[in-house]
Amino acid sequence: MMDPDLLLRRMVEIPSLSGEEAALASFLVETMRSIGFQASLDEAGNAVGLLGNGSKEIVLLGHMDTVPGVVPVRIDDGKLYGRGSVDAKGPLATFIAAAAQVGALPGKRIVVVGATEEEAASSKGARHATQTFSPNFCVIGEPSGTRAVTLAYKGRIVLAYEAWAHAAHSASQAGSVLEVGVEFWNRIKRWAEEWSAGKKMFDRLDPALREIRSGHDGLEESIHLRASIRIPPALSPDDVRQQVEGLKPGPGQLRFWGADPAYRAPKNTPLVRAFLQAIREQGTEPAFKVKSGTSDMNVVGQVWNCPIVAYGPGDSALDHTPNEHLDLAEYQQAIAILSRVLTLL
Repeated sequence: MMDPDLLLRRMVEIPSLSGEEAALASFLVETMRSIGFQASLDEAGNAVGLLGNGSKEIVLLGHMDTVPGVVPVRIDDGKLYGRGSVDAKGPLATFIAAAAQVGALPGKRIVVVGATEEEAASSKGARHATQTFSPNFCVIGEPSGTRAVTLAYKGRIVLAYEAWAHAAHSASQAGSVLEVGVEFWNRIKRWAEEWSAGKKMFDRLDPALREIRSGHDGLEESIHLRASIRIPPALSPDDVRQQVEGLKPGPGQLRFWGADPAYRAPKNTPLVRAFLQAIREQGTEPAFKVKSGTSDMNVVGQVWNCPIVAYGPGDSALDHTPNEHLDLAEYQQAIAILSRVLTLL
């Protein structure tokens, strides 16, 4: 068995932006093979490792890809720094190490999936996994902290708005296409704020402007906006799309992608009970989380319709930040907890 700390460091040292996961996937396949898995790459570029051949299938689905940004890899005061250490190579390394630790279990088939393109809003790897596996239990690899499991994620839709117009003098009384685009975004914000008034975090609409660009070549000016909207359970992505279309000003093009509904897993399942027991056996009191973000749980949960949680070491407040790091003691505790869960199921 490769030392878990070394496994994680090697994973973090291999860059794996969304759509560029091939090097990490190959490393994981070779590593899993060396520690007893049947491992291979699938058609979506996922790294898949299998242990055991029982009828009870347990899928541990993490993602290999990261957002851009170089965080120098180092260990300082027991913490591993690096892009992806928390989101979500730490949870995926936990899956591999825990499965290897328990080995093939009677009556169980453990499947570890390192999925592609979770951060790209396409969830290519997870969508392919829904066509390949039909698990009895599923754990999604996302940071929850060792003492908590995540039961719910908001949905999401991503949109882009582009508009062009003939250039006008800055003294002209006519509104510029830039002002039209900014007003469109303000309409979306006002609608979300009015709809969300008085609601708790998980029940609110959360629009976020991700990109804004303007252009001017002397003859024509243009604006490009890209945004995401986090969607509560009371609304569907189609509800949000129709509302945003109704807010759009006359000129311009509007397109949508990455639409996934919110998902909430049941709390009273054998999987949740196994986690509660395993966490308590580590001397800590378990907790539940719901998150305003989106994960591959939104994709696979509604298809597999099996007991499911998200679990993994790390503080999700460090996701995508220049200070992203994972406490290695917490990582080791997560491996112990998940190993116990696998034996309890």
